[in-house]
Amino acid sequence: MVVPVPIPTAVSPSLLAAAAGGASLLLRQLFDADTGTFTYLLADVASAEGVLIDPVFEQHSRDLSLIQELGIRLVASLDTHAHADHVTGSWLMHQASRCSIGLAATAGATNVTLPLRHGDRIRFGSRHLEVRATPGHTDGCLSFVLDDLSTAFTGDALLVRGCGRCDFQQGDAHTLFRSISEQILSLPEHCLLYPGHDYSGRGVTSVAEERAFNARIGGSATERDFVGFLQNMKLPHPHRIAEALPGNLRSGRPREAMAGETWAPVRHSYAGLPELNPDWVASHRDRLTLVDVRSAEEFNGPDGHIPDSLLIPLPELLTRKGELPDDRPLVVVCHAGSRSALATQQLLKAGFRQVANLHGGIHRWQAEGFAIQHPLVC
Repeated sequence: MVVPVPIPTAVSPSLLAAAAGGASLLLRQLFDADTGTFTYLLADVASAEGVLIDPVFEQHSRDLSLIQELGIRLVASLDTHAHADHVTGSWLMHQASRCSIGLAATAGATNVTLPLRHGDRIRFGSRHLEVRATPGHTDGCLSFVLDDLSTAFTGDALLVRGCGRCDFQQGDAHTLFRSISEQILSLPEHCLLYPGHDYSGRGVTSVAEERAFNARIGGSATERDFVGFLQNMKLPHPHRIAEALPGNLRSGRPREAMAGETWAPVRHSYAGLPELNPDWVASHRDRLTLVDVRSAEEFNGPDGHIPDSLLIPLPELLTRKGELPDDRPLVVVCHAGSRSALATQQLLKAGFRQVANLHGGIHRWQAEGFAIQHPLVC
């Protein structure tokens, strides 16, 4: 089966060709440090059509900006499986670009417009990705193999010198052994393998390397060795599993609609929290009220505070809300953005509409070089 995709409009490939270093195919590897997740952007230079693999919800603005800057017409946003450690950005990307949402049909997720099966082809321009079913980590794991067999994206099935765990979400070590052996390590030795995750800075490997050096399945390891290894790992469950799995079974669509903001370029986290980056806040200080919800000791302590900010400690916020101006937007501040996130939620529930959290708090504000007022030292 060949998966149908929309016909693109003509886009000049000059910038894209330069970005691809003169190659006919652009490949960019992006990283989410919080979850150790790799996202991949591929584009056919001649047509400027592209696909995105394993986007992260919180990195949507980054990914979309790159796609727009390079003039890529996104055909599909693809996920290798329903992740347990982060929420996909596929639904957001579909909303922004009208691209298709691709996920294994066996995952049973809603909002999927490309239910993928083994042997399907996802076309972008003159290129395509072959879909290979590689279950074992989950029932719905897929790997995507480039048409010339030079490159494959293995998700969590095969990692660099490792593989996905098999102790939850329909995992099965015997199944994963066969998936890796028959669908991934059967590729040509020179085929580059790009994993879904890595926590040690390793971004790519090859079939030859994993055949030789992967301690779980390489060398002379047998299925018995592989299964014995995985069954004795004793790993804790991913800490975001309760949020991530339900979210990914909606293809990343939030439970509640994310209303657009007109007063500022507000970014909403997956939890729906409105946030603003320090650079925008710094350049619009005269139009905003900054509300610092730390303690007075912190406000006047070594970390200092943003000049002209209003101190109302979090425990006093709701009883002192009458002190907040009703004619100016509010930006809530704390050390790193955690307490101010709770304060932002409280203010929204109290009826304030133009309110946002300062992303990263004073820690990020100062790291980006913006002014901090420190107490006078006698």
